[in-house]
Amino acid sequence: MDTTETALLDQDKPSFIKQLKDIYEHSKWVAEALYEQRDTLNQHPEGIQIAVQSALRDIVEAADHNTQLALLRAHPDLAGKAALAGELTDASSNEQAGAGLDQLSPPELERFLALNESYRDKFGFPFIMAVKGASKDQILEAFEARLPNTVATEFRYALNEVHKIAGFRLAALPDSLWAQPSC
Repeated sequence: MDTTETALLDQDKPSFIKQLKDIYEHSKWVAEALYEQRDTLNQHPEGIQIAVQSALRDIVEAADHNTQLALLRAHPDLAGKAALAGELTDASSNEQAGAGLDQLSPPELERFLALNESYRDKFGFPFIMAVKGASKDQILEAFEARLPNTVATEFRYALNEVHKIAGFRLAALPDSLWAQPSC
């Protein structure tokens, strides 16, 4: 069965989780928690896609600090070692390529690597930015602007960026997933 053609709420647990496991980078637990709430998702006045996005956000926000920190740490550095080694998820690879991060000059790459290291050293998690629609210059400006933040401010900022990324990833899924369940 091609699960991309089957309404999300009609899918069995493995298919449901497979569809959503990478919405939050390497954090399948978010999709697993959502599956347990699936019976409430078709009741949202704005539709299933908005219900899923809202519920996923609520799941992450309700998680304890250490779980949220693990979620942030599951994200790759922008133009970092995972990207250079070809180890990004398809979604991350496409997002970074869309921002031109796969075509950096050697000096630009050096700057990204240095900023990644400074950021990680200060905050304990990677710099996270929803890069869809951003240029490499805008990303570098954001790096510079956010480095002076406090850990608490940046933790919140990074979580908000993760939610934006999740929204972009959900929007990229096939429309057929958002159909009302057949039951």
